Amino acid sequence: MSAITLMRGKQSGTKLCFLPRTVRDRRNAWGVRAAYAVVLLCLATAIASPGQTYTTLVNFNKSDGALPESSLIQGFDGKLYGTTNWGPNDNGNVFKVTDSGTLTTLHNFCTQTNCGDGNHPYTAVVQAPSGMFYGTTSARGAHNAGTVFKITANGTLATLYSFCSQAKCADGKRASTLVLGSDGNLYGTTAAGNYDGCGTQGCGTVFKVTRSGVLTTLFSFCGKSTCVDHGFQPMAGLVQGTDGNFYGTTYAGGTNHNGTIFKITPTGNLTTLYSFCAQANCADGAYPLGALVQGADGNFYGTTLLGGLMNSNGCSNGCGTVFKISSGGELTTLHDFCSEANCADGAASAYGPNLIQASDGDFYGTSTATIFKITPQGVLTPLYNTPNSANNLVQASDGNFYGTTAHGGLYNWGTVFRLSVGLGPFVETTPTPSP
Repeated sequence: MSAITLMRGKQSGTKLCFLPRTVRDRRNAWGVRAAYAVVLLCLATAIASPGQTYTTLVNFNKSDGALPESSLIQGFDGKLYGTTNWGPNDNGNVFKVTDSGTLTTLHNFCTQTNCGDGNHPYTAVVQAPSGMFYGTTSARGAHNAGTVFKITANGTLATLYSFCSQAKCADGKRASTLVLGSDGNLYGTTAAGNYDGCGTQGCGTVFKVTRSGVLTTLFSFCGKSTCVDHGFQPMAGLVQGTDGNFYGTTYAGGTNHNGTIFKITPTGNLTTLYSFCAQANCADGAYPLGALVQGADGNFYGTTLLGGLMNSNGCSNGCGTVFKISSGGELTTLHDFCSEANCADGAASAYGPNLIQASDGDFYGTSTATIFKITPQGVLTPLYNTPNSANNLVQASDGNFYGTTAHGGLYNWGTVFRLSVGLGPFVETTPTPSP
């Protein structure tokens, strides 16, 4: 990397990307081909070294936030941004933190009249090409069903949309983490709302919202056996595939009542790709809570909370799985949790772990007791035993992994941590780059 001069280049979604100055200045002549060649060179320099170093950067003390339950993202400025579910006024906040651990609170929720800004954000924020951050809260707002908000890097917050604005919460409530689509709009799911056959909480929705706050419900889930989608309660966010469609999971429903994997077009045409517990004793997994990630091979990877092969180490209903699925719906179980002696690999986290594919090509994630890596072929290696379950990871441009724990630390209000496994700084491409 020392032989290449790097500068701020392109960004999309939640990850930083860089282009060498020579490539950017000559892009009109070389086009994508030249940039791709340099990316391959840079990725090849991300060499792992043995051993891991775990560092606690922040110990939340409630006055600066508490109980973070979402992943972090790296902003254009190199700082890490996240949310806490609790805080000084018991309503959560948005914060930023440097890689050395200097934390700044950007906004404390429920500080506007009648909690119009919402409270209790469980989800991560996403940064748009404009530099603005977007996120959701799970409660309060104008109708006590959560909000969509935008916030600057300096902490100026505006509420864009309050859920349950429509009769019977047809527009949903309790929204997931947003994803920035290639069309510049934000897409997400709601775990509840749309009161049709799912009890008092509703079945959930898939929605699109513009960055000015105009929301469109693309699909309404239904828990009735007569409903064509056969899934409901999508707890995780979406991922946009390279084919332009969005992919996601429902925690419940499906042919076997244990959750589904679906794809949906930007215009709202939904197809169920897989219903879990299709195999005896739910050997293929059950109840997916986390979001999917598309690997470099084009397949999607994810985890389930329960199911998988039964074993003598516990988890009478299975300890969860890691799986991959093709865009056509062919599912392969890569790993059954708690298959190691004394459950050294842990069990799938109750927070619904998301996987990320790192610069070395392997996937990294968290279980109830460990931070692990798993190859695309399914070889899992526990990396670090966490006394408090870690939330989802993000790999920053320095090659290190950063994350949060909802509990633990000096004050037992949670932490921000860094895990170094020896991967160097990297360059990556994105599906939807912007100047």
